[in-house]
Amino acid sequence: MHYKNLKDFLTSPPDALRKGPVAMVFVEDDIEVATTLRHHDHMGFACVIALMPAAFDLPDDLQDIVHRIDYDATADGTVERAVNSIAAAAPGAWMYYCFNAEYLFFPFCETRTVGEMLAFHSEERRDAMLTYVVDLYADDLAEHPDAVSLDRAHLDRSGYYALARKDVARNDHPKERQLDFFGGLRWRFEEHVPHTRRKIDRISLFRAKPGLELRDDHTFSDEEYNTYACPWHHNITAAICSFRTAKALKRNPGSTYDIHTFKWHNSAPFEWHSRQLLDLGLMEPGQWF
Repeated sequence: MHYKNLKDFLTSPPDALRKGPVAMVFVEDDIEVATTLRHHDHMGFACVIALMPAAFDLPDDLQDIVHRIDYDATADGTVERAVNSIAAAAPGAWMYYCFNAEYLFFPFCETRTVGEMLAFHSEERRDAMLTYVVDLYADDLAEHPDAVSLDRAHLDRSGYYALARKDVARNDHPKERQLDFFGGLRWRFEEHVPHTRRKIDRISLFRAKPGLELRDDHTFSDEEYNTYACPWHHNITAAICSFRTAKALKRNPGSTYDIHTFKWHNSAPFEWHSRQLLDLGLMEPGQWF
């Protein structure tokens, strides 16, 4: 289904939107759009929404699978506005959002669906899930100048850390069960990344409810949604394997000429399997075995 704008979509939303889980893919450029959409359809989302420029083409095999909305996701505030609007139209449904050339992985995703994972997460009385944005990058920038290659994708196997998240309203006292996570390309090339954009944590999976608002730092207005676990034990976390930072660093004139390779001694080929991410500690199964 093709919608001419977001208002058109919200006027006559598909039935699957209210049932969920829903994947919202914001398309910023024409890189790996189809593979991103196919990946999330394969993960088991009941409704896959592509918010993308009208000038971009969608392959024929995705026409009947994806709900396409003509939308500019590159302007400030447009992502938050769309997420909040779509979530408001389906209270109670599980939602997920990402960008093109980003791929969701969760524990045992090769044999289990995202719906099964979220059903278990709901039973643990959790309404949101922490995801880490794990940077992917091509190993040879001369061969792949946009830093994107699915076949030659690499990631950092170490260099990740967390700091206490300060509560400005309480004299910078640490927030309960909230941390700011760092690592990957945003850490290694931090001189080219604004301070406010260096975190790699994102609450990408959440249950919609009235009044809930996504903020521009990938956190929500309900502070419990921003916690990494419940008070009594660890919960499931997931990972979004993303070429987005690598693309930006090579596209930006201020950084592209300073970066000749993203590889370093802690680079490893990405295996496109949840086991690798679990072994590296980039997500955890919690009590889900």
